[in-house]
This record gives sequence, C-alpha cells and structure tokens, in this order.
Amino acid sequence: MARDQPAYFISRRSFCWTLAGLLAVPGMAIAQTSHVRIGLLRNGDRASGEPYIAVFKQELSKFGYVEDQNLTLELRFADGKAELLPAFAEELLRLGVNIIVVADTPAALASQKATRSIPIVFATAADPVGNGLVASLAHPGGNITGLSNITSDISAKHVELLAAAIQRLPLLATMINPQNPSHRLIVTSVQAACAQRGIRNRVFEADTAEKITIAFQAMNEGGAKGVIVAIDSFFSQLRSQIIGLALKYKLPAIAAAPSWADRGLLMSYGQDIAENWRRAAAYCDKILRGARPGDLPVEQSTKLEFVVNLKAANTIGVSIPETLLLRANRIIRE
Repeated sequence: MARDQPAYFISRRSFCWTLAGLLAVPGMAIAQTSHVRIGLLRNGDRASGEPYIAVFKQELSKFGYVEDQNLTLELRFADGKAELLPAFAEELLRLGVNIIVVADTPAALASQKATRSIPIVFATAADPVGNGLVASLAHPGGNITGLSNITSDISAKHVELLAAAIQRLPLLATMINPQNPSHRLIVTSVQAACAQRGIRNRVFEADTAEKITIAFQAMNEGGAKGVIVAIDSFFSQLRSQIIGLALKYKLPAIAAAPSWADRGLLMSYGQDIAENWRRAAAYCDKILRGARPGDLPVEQSTKLEFVVNLKAANTIGVSIPETLLLRANRIIRE
C-alpha cells in the first residue's frame, strides 16, 4: 500500500477477506436482508396452535419482524398425522425459509432429518438430548436449539397430585400418543411414581379420535380411577373430546398445560407454553442476528403452575382436599 493513501483505504484483497469472514457467520447474511421467512411446523392442527402462534408473532414484532412487512410465516400443520411431517419439512426448505420453528418433538425430529444446515428452534421438546436433537443442553451443537419440557419431573408430579386428590387410587391410566417418541419417558416416570405409592398403572395408546374414545371406554371398564393425559399437540387438538370423555366417565384427570384445566379438566400442572413461544421468538432474533444455534443453550422452564377446576370436581363427584387447594396457583370455581 502506498504511503500517501488515506488511512481508511482498504485493499481489494482485505475487503474480500473481511466479507468472507462476515458471510462465514451463520445468520449474519440473514440479518442484513430486508425480508425474513420463518417456517413453522406442528404435529397438531392450526386451531389448537393459533394462540401460541399469535404470541410468537407478537413477540417477533418487538424485535422488528412484522408479518406482511419484513416477515413471512410459512405454517404447516400435520393435524396429528405425524407421517406427514417429513414432507412438510422438505417443503419448508424448498420455500427457502431462514429458520424452522417446531412446536413439538415429532416435528423437531422430522425437521432435523430434513436439514443439518438451516437453523431449527423447538418451542417445546421433551428430552432433546435423549431423543438425539442436541448433544447437550448447555452446548447443543449442530443447527438446532430451543426450549425443553421437563416431562419426567412433571409426570411424577401428576401422579402425586392425583393421589392427593383421590382418597383411593388403585389403578391409574396414562394416555399416550404412540407416534410421539417422548411419551416413553412419561410412561417410565409415571410407572416409577406409581410403584412408589403402590398404585397400578395401565397405559392406553391413541393416535386418532376414534382410538381416544375407545381408550376412555376401556379405562372405565377396566376400573381406572384417574388418568394422566400426556402432553402432545395432537391431544391438544382434540382437547374438547378428551375433556368431555373424562367428565362423561367421571374420571379425575390431569394434564400438563394450564389451558386444559381452564377448558374443564379437573387439574393441570406444568409450564406456561405461551411463555415458551415468547422465548422461541427471542431465539429466532438471536439467530437472525448471527448467533449459531449450536451455541445457544437449551432452556428449561422454571415457571410451573398448578390449576384446579372445582366445577369439574363437582361434575365428576370428587371432593378436593383443602390441603391440595392451598397448593394451587389458581382455582377455577365457575
């Protein structure tokens, strides 16, 4: 470089090396573009996911990403047919999405198989390490990160709460979706908790509306006195049917999301899923600004809520002990 050249002069070679360094950072080029395209994949239907999508969009707007301005959301719903998820994931990739946000473990696994380069953020996923989504919670590695459900701890707590609500609980049913690989953890946790309390446990599998009806009929005929509904986006899709059957057969039931007790189930204990979607938006913003997904630790919710629906208790003829009501964060009376 000549001595009389100004200090701000940059040679062509230096400029190229600088540009290459910037482009080598995942997300850096994305952050400089005027428009962002985010794919969203859910095993359940749109209706049950809409409240969370609304929260996600609202939070994205706080970071400057506004739909129909500089943001396009590509939404895909499998309606409980997990076999459709791989094709939907591939379709999102063909559309050129910058990030895939997934709503559950089946959608996360399908997306991971579809790409090892496009960033993936899971809003909820059970045991992401055990399911092979990430190398560790602190250092996910690869192209995927997000928020984990504390499934095992919650499931054991579900057994404890049902046992406290019902004076005699000889047989407890657990309803799972066989298409959700994370439900094996729930079964293991529930069975261990039941064994400690001398409670028999029976697992019922259902992945269609018809099978859900058959499962509840079998629970009733088999003498079950309570049921745990495993957290699952397809079950959320058919939440009204499940709650209706629990009330019909007067089965005390518990689920993970507060919305279940709000809609008429006896009890719920778990994390606020809407908060997960708010945090998922923050992950997207970090990635779009250049962060590597594999460097962003997986978060686990620390905010858990216990809700009791006394109207449901009256309907099924269960008297909730005062000691249990005192532990509730919220009590629904009407």
